[in-house]
Amino acid sequence: MKRLFAMMIAGVSVVSMLAGCGSKTADTAEQTAEAVVTEGASEETADTAENAENVKIDKLTIGFVPSREPDEIVTATEPLKELLTNELATLGYEVGEVDITVGTSYEAVGEGLSAGTIDIGLIPGGTYVLYDDGCDVLLTATRDGLSIESPNAKDWNDNKPTEPTEDQVTFYRGLIIAGPSEAGQAVAAKVNAGEDITWEDLDGLNWSVMNSSSSAGYIYPSLWLQANYEKHVTDLTHAVQADSYGNAFARLASGQIDVLCCYADARRDNEDKWTTEYGREASIWDETAVIGVTDGIYNDTISVSKTSPIMDDAFKAALSKAFINIGNSDAGKEVISIYNHNGYVEANPTDYDSERAAQELIKSMN
Repeated sequence: MKRLFAMMIAGVSVVSMLAGCGSKTADTAEQTAEAVVTEGASEETADTAENAENVKIDKLTIGFVPSREPDEIVTATEPLKELLTNELATLGYEVGEVDITVGTSYEAVGEGLSAGTIDIGLIPGGTYVLYDDGCDVLLTATRDGLSIESPNAKDWNDNKPTEPTEDQVTFYRGLIIAGPSEAGQAVAAKVNAGEDITWEDLDGLNWSVMNSSSSAGYIYPSLWLQANYEKHVTDLTHAVQADSYGNAFARLASGQIDVLCCYADARRDNEDKWTTEYGREASIWDETAVIGVTDGIYNDTISVSKTSPIMDDAFKAALSKAFINIGNSDAGKEVISIYNHNGYVEANPTDYDSERAAQELIKSMN
């Protein structure tokens, strides 16, 4: 093809030098050369289209952490399968199956990412940092801000309930919340009266915490205890680990525990269940109170496995674009609201350096 093209160009040059042949002959030669170029371009376009055929991926596995009831997460995220499949198709990838799983713990999802048995994980910053040898962070979730943003526990109680705002934020706070038990309410009363609570007050309570990689449920409450009492979660005499926030709130409602550690809008997520499934008569806002507020926690991540055989730079770029598009759509926002996500922005590993510092402090206290 290239040789034919060169011959035609040469022919045009010869014709242009032969004045006796006239301009009509030259025009004809030029048109012929253009036809050759067009033919070559058409073949090149066809080759490009063939090379651009969607990459086929048989199965894509997404792991969610159990911050809500597993059945609730599975049901709410079912539409994500089609949304993600359609988005990736427009970006050059044909996915045969999207499998959504909920880990038995935060660590289980991190370990799955490290092992390559999970391709994509929607995990907190603490879990990402703990397993960043085996996974890369792609995106950070944005979420609606809250009507209360204060490091002071009493402010949360004086201005309850918390409501979402239109402001989009990339961080949230952890709260230590006392329930309706007599012991929990006694400590809450001291906070609301402006009195200091002592380590003895806290150590006398029955606590519910999440697993050790949970930012709001373990790491940042530990930092709060360290900053205020030079203590740690492991120093608490009565602390049990919950497998989900839903279970923790159920125990709080029943009086099995006095306080729990959770993310700032967890009461909003359990407001209806408080008086239905959990059997309380009064509102969750009337029967609970904040007794401690952690520092800001950088938002959840979408992270991907470093060892998954389907994960390369091109596919990671496509996944980032797909999830951003999903987060910008009404249908997508409805799906990701299960985690209080409102959208996604590109992340940088250094965004989570404060989380790494927190993890190091936790390790030093063990």
